[in-house]
Amino acid sequence: MILSRAVGEFAALKGHDFSRAENASRFVSGHDFSRAENASRFVKGHDFSRAEKRRKDSRALAPAGSLPGIQTKAQTATRTVSLFAAPRSQRGLTLAELIVTTAILTILMSAALPLVHFQVKRQKERELRADLWMMRDAIDKYKDAADRGAFQTKIESQNYPPDLQTLVDGVDVQGKKLRFLRKIPIDPMTGQAEWGLRSMQDDPDSDSYGGQSVFDVHSKSQGTGLDGTKYATW
Repeated sequence: MILSRAVGEFAALKGHDFSRAENASRFVSGHDFSRAENASRFVKGHDFSRAEKRRKDSRALAPAGSLPGIQTKAQTATRTVSLFAAPRSQRGLTLAELIVTTAILTILMSAALPLVHFQVKRQKERELRADLWMMRDAIDKYKDAADRGAFQTKIESQNYPPDLQTLVDGVDVQGKKLRFLRKIPIDPMTGQAEWGLRSMQDDPDSDSYGGQSVFDVHSKSQGTGLDGTKYATW
C-alpha cells in the first residue's frame, strides 16, 4: 500500500507539476518576452521619435551657434540688465539728487518770501489809502451839506461831524435820512475799525484829539510805508 501511494505521487509529480513548469516556461517565453519586445519597440519608435522632433524644432528656432537652454539664460540676463539700465526718469532720484533738489527749492522759497511780503504790504497800503479817501470824502460831503443849511450843527464844530458814527447813522433832512458813509472801514494796518481823529482846533501833527469835531482821520499804526513815511501821517 505504501509502495503504491509513492508510485502515485511520483506519477502525479511527473505528469502534473512538470506540466505546470512547462506551461510557465511557455508563458514566459511566449508572453513576457513579447511584452518586453513591444515595450522596446514603443520606446524606440515613439518616445525617441518625439524627443528627436522636439530637439529638431528647438534647433530650428534657436539662432545659429546657440542652444535653446543657453539662449533662454541669455535672454533672462538681458532682461535683468535692461531693468538696471532703465532711464533716469524711471529709476527715481538718488539721495544726493534729493538733497540738491531740496536745497534749490529752499533757496527759491527764501528768495520768493520777500517778494510775497512786498506784494502783501503794497496791497494793504492801497486799501489804507482807499479807506482814508472814502472817510475824508464823507467828512467833506457832511460839511458841504451843513454849510448849505440842510441841517443844524454846533457852532464849535464848524459844520464838521462830531464823530465817524454820525456819518454812518446819517442826519435828518426834511424828514429823510441823509447818510454819508456805509460803514466805518477796518484799518488794514491794525486790523481794527479804530482810527485816529483830529479836530479843527488840533495841530496837524498832534497825536491827541480835542473832541470838538472830526476834521480829519489817520491810521493809528506806527509802521512805515514803502515810500519811507509813517502811516499815521498819510
